[in-house]
Amino acid sequence: MVRRLDSLADIAAGYDAVVLDQWGVLHDGSAPYAGALASLDALESTGTRLAVLSNSGKRAAPNAARIAAMGFAPDLFELVMTSGEALWQDIAGGLVSVRRLCAIERSAGDATAWAAGLDVTLTDSAEEAEAVLLMGLSDGASPAPVAEVLDTALARGIPVLCTNPDRASPRAGGVTVGSPGALAHAHADAGGNVRFYGKPHLPVFRAVGSALGLTSGRILMVGDSLEHDVAGAKDAGWDAVFVEGGLHAAAFDGSAPPETTLARLAAATGAPLPDYTLPELC
Repeated sequence: MVRRLDSLADIAAGYDAVVLDQWGVLHDGSAPYAGALASLDALESTGTRLAVLSNSGKRAAPNAARIAAMGFAPDLFELVMTSGEALWQDIAGGLVSVRRLCAIERSAGDATAWAAGLDVTLTDSAEEAEAVLLMGLSDGASPAPVAEVLDTALARGIPVLCTNPDRASPRAGGVTVGSPGALAHAHADAGGNVRFYGKPHLPVFRAVGSALGLTSGRILMVGDSLEHDVAGAKDAGWDAVFVEGGLHAAAFDGSAPPETTLARLAAATGAPLPDYTLPELC
């Protein structure tokens, strides 16, 4: 039975840590959601341990800076973990051996910033690369250049390292845009070699638990994606809160009871139901 909450504070005290998604939960990419700042400040003041787990292709530090720039206290989150950080750590630790990458990025310079400190070379040519780094997509940009890179990767049989498995992401005004995960899954369906970093894949959840020293503790995941946040949390043995006002806000338009809409979304994505729901973070 899914319980609909009035506030995250209703249950937070029952967990050793609360881990939050970023886009669609904390902010819409431009500004924090109305109740997010006050809600988390109140939880932190009672001793609740807070962390962020984001399917961002960028490293943890720039994501922490983005969150702070939106008004969240710089020391509010004990840990910020991203899928981009997870790949960076694997390359730095020798778990991933490719060293010549053709990067697909949201903004010019993202890949260069991400690669700082690594013994890797970035190239514009998929013909010269050992792997494609799929870390971001520019909103509204032509898909042709990205398709060309992925077609070359498929033809050459080189891996695609996807550091944002999200298929779509929320933006201001209730808009959603396509994200790298949609292309990565299509590439895999076409026979391409894709390695996903981030939610819902278990290693990144284990990395967060380990970093918090809670490998056997009670952890609560708060996210707006059934496919990534909820499914990944349940696979990791965590409880999950689904935020209705993020990625799937348009579906919760009042035309059906929230529980009916939630069940329909879960069936459509093949994801498990969460333990709790919230209209928005409050």
